[in-house]
Amino acid sequence: MKKSPMDKFIDAIERGGNKLPHPFILFLSLILITMIASFILSSMGMEVTYLSAAKEVGEKAEEVTVSVVNLLSEENIKYLFMKFPDIFVSYAPLKLVLIMMVASAFIEKTGFFESLMKKYLLKAPKSIITFAVVFIAINANLMSDAGTIFAITMGGIIFAALGRNPMIGVIIGFVGASGGFTANLFLAGTDALLAGITENAVQAMGIDVTVNPAINYFFMASATFILAITVTLFTEKFVVKMLGDGDGERNLEMLEQHKLSDDQEKGLKYAFFGFLAFLILMLVLTVPKNAFFRNEDGAFLPKSPLFSSLISIISLLFITTGSAYGVATGYIKTSRDIPKIVSQGFRQAIPFLTTALAASVFIDSLNKSNIFKVIAINGAEILRNANVGLIPLCLAVIAVTTIINPFMTSGSSKWLLLAPMVVPMFTVLNVNPAYAQLAFRIGDSCTNIISPLHSALPVIIGLIAEYQEEGKIPFRPGETEYRELGIGTIFSLTIPYSIVLLLTMSTMLVIWLLLGLPIGPGVALNLL
Repeated sequence: MKKSPMDKFIDAIERGGNKLPHPFILFLSLILITMIASFILSSMGMEVTYLSAAKEVGEKAEEVTVSVVNLLSEENIKYLFMKFPDIFVSYAPLKLVLIMMVASAFIEKTGFFESLMKKYLLKAPKSIITFAVVFIAINANLMSDAGTIFAITMGGIIFAALGRNPMIGVIIGFVGASGGFTANLFLAGTDALLAGITENAVQAMGIDVTVNPAINYFFMASATFILAITVTLFTEKFVVKMLGDGDGERNLEMLEQHKLSDDQEKGLKYAFFGFLAFLILMLVLTVPKNAFFRNEDGAFLPKSPLFSSLISIISLLFITTGSAYGVATGYIKTSRDIPKIVSQGFRQAIPFLTTALAASVFIDSLNKSNIFKVIAINGAEILRNANVGLIPLCLAVIAVTTIINPFMTSGSSKWLLLAPMVVPMFTVLNVNPAYAQLAFRIGDSCTNIISPLHSALPVIIGLIAEYQEEGKIPFRPGETEYRELGIGTIFSLTIPYSIVLLLTMSTMLVIWLLLGLPIGPGVALNLL
């Protein structure tokens, strides 16, 4: 069978992506390249002089000269051997990821989040079921990759049970959970992980600016609703007409199979009581004028113990609600079960730890060499002289990220590569690095669903094939024969969604910048 141009394009992406090594090997290679490049560029006397942003109001900007440092010198080789353990252990994202993974295990491994989603998805009326599925899927990234599997599975089940086309349910579950991965009503492990990498890049620039997991929260929480609305409208106005919408007969047996058990219902009640206990505690620690989490002036902004403790607070919320659910359902029977959950959380972090072992050395070497700093400063100066504004710069970062994403699905690995270059460009232009991270997250999230390397693709194909075999859906309205199902089939549906997501979030960012809306608590557009 002759392949279409789209199939050829997808095959090319798949072949290119499969040729990339594991991130651990990739970063080892980059370390070697960085060392050789530092030797060559330092021998050439590569340097740049610029006016650094003032660190305090009223302080004058200083002229700073940055030169490329030779990493292959005897002194720097000794430094690497002696400081390697410290470089790894002090790697900024490490502490954030480990804590969040452990905390997330209490709401994921106990089954709390899955039960919560089932309860409200199953009760959603048919008139708003598309919005409900997408909205829940977007917020499912609290469960990390497991959230994507949950979203596509439940999307198919709910649509099939309501007599609608289950293929649509599977696809919008995937679009919401993976395409809208970076948006959420809650702060998740992704926020902590990316903020740690951003903080690392900021420290390398010597800029005194607060970086915490909430720096993009206002924008991303708003995107949760806006994306759910745009995806719902696109689905109902275009996709439903293209694929057909089933016979409309409710499958009560299927709904009953996925109904919550008495123990799960009891668990949700206990979790609610756990949440109330957490809420009361937080009110006591924040509401009074001289409360524990307020700063010396009795306020929360620009800096306070509240925002410096977000990781601990979120962890306490997850542990409180998840533990209450686990006790009620019998998942936690004795105190010995708690360390088991903690261990499960740490096990989830092993893939990241493997990558971080090499990435920490690469980032440290890159920062020490000053290569990206020199490139970024020169790039920023070019943009400044060309009078390129912040909006074009943000859109450029989004565009670059979307190009890279199909070949490297790990968001943290991409940001590890881009942050050392992108963050300095924003800081040199006196723009808060939170905007650099936000632009990256938009590009990274929207194109997840068109990567042939996505781990959920086999699951999606399997689910849709299962529904086809059962004769529940036509591939196209009016067709009597089913087409062969493959990656091209999935991408023929997800590419339009990817464009919708990209246009929606890019437009949101432009509006945010034009109106001067805050993207996170205490985040000002300019560094001063």
